[in-house]
Amino acid sequence: MVFSFISDYIKHRLSSKSRHGTHSPFVYKLTDEVIYDFKSKDDYKSIEAQRKKLLNDDSIVKVTDLGAGSHLNKNNKKKVRQIAKNALKSPSLAQLIYRLAKNNDPKSIIELGTCLGITTAYLSKACPDADIITIEGCPETAKVAYNNFRQLDLENVELQVGNFDLLLPEIIAEQPQLDFVYVDGNHRKDATLNYFNWCLPKVHEGSLLIFDDIYWSEGMKEAWEEIKANPQVSVTVDLFWIGLVFFRKGQVKEHFKIKY
Repeated sequence: MVFSFISDYIKHRLSSKSRHGTHSPFVYKLTDEVIYDFKSKDDYKSIEAQRKKLLNDDSIVKVTDLGAGSHLNKNNKKKVRQIAKNALKSPSLAQLIYRLAKNNDPKSIIELGTCLGITTAYLSKACPDADIITIEGCPETAKVAYNNFRQLDLENVELQVGNFDLLLPEIIAEQPQLDFVYVDGNHRKDATLNYFNWCLPKVHEGSLLIFDDIYWSEGMKEAWEEIKANPQVSVTVDLFWIGLVFFRKGQVKEHFKIKY
């Protein structure tokens, strides 16, 4: 698996382009102004300070993994700092998701896979006026995340704990439309495709779906190809670590690989 992942990464680096290699004005602008915006922002500071606290937290939680392919082991006791080190999104990737959310300006956000809440915090800071629902399968991990939300004074986040397969359809059913959905949980082909298909009836021209770890396994790579092929999808951006899915009407169907 490790060899395959490294091989896929090398292939992606060789075949992907920078903003100057794209011929789509939409993707060029997205790449230039959002993806490659590496300037530091004030919102980053408090969240990264919270990450540092987690990386030094020796308290122990019992991890319950409800999804195959997780970074965490089922019913295993872990120190918070171990989870923070191994399972949290890197600052550069979490900050990219912040910028994508801010650029999208959604009224609502759904995050599948809260973990310790660092990426959720980035979403909240990016879109303080949006209603954010984040779902976590592990009760004790969720408690740590909730404590982080309180320390960061995040007031627009609703944390739900339970099985993604049970909670997500109910949450989607209650939404008039889906503006921004970040899927970072249960890294299996069937589960990923289920999440995607459940979202489809509520997407609109401004929707953005983000799928994490699209090269995690053969199954995830197959799921990504099926998502790209869906007739409702107009544009995808493959950043290796994550995949962006757009539904822009009237735009020629195109798929892009961008270096990140």
